[in-house]
Amino acid sequence: MSFLSENVIPGNYGKIFETDASEDSELERIQNVILEIPGIKDVIIDKTTFPKKITIHTSSLVKVKTIEDAVKRIKHHVIPKSLFEL
Repeated sequence: MSFLSENVIPGNYGKIFETDASEDSELERIQNVILEIPGIKDVIIDKTTFPKKITIHTSSLVKVKTIEDAVKRIKHHVIPKSLFEL
């Protein structure tokens, strides 16, 4: 694991996650839980893809594990995608 794969760094790119949730209400709950984490600036959900993609932007360094654990509390999962798409 590297620093970039274990953390969401501040900036315009953000980090993309995929989730197992599919219902709008589930996605909204995930968005709300992630927004409660200190340092999270915004959460953008792409509902047109499968699995659903979530882009997270931060104002400070946030650990990926912190985001994963927060979403696990509401019985869902988020998995970070690779750093750069090929």
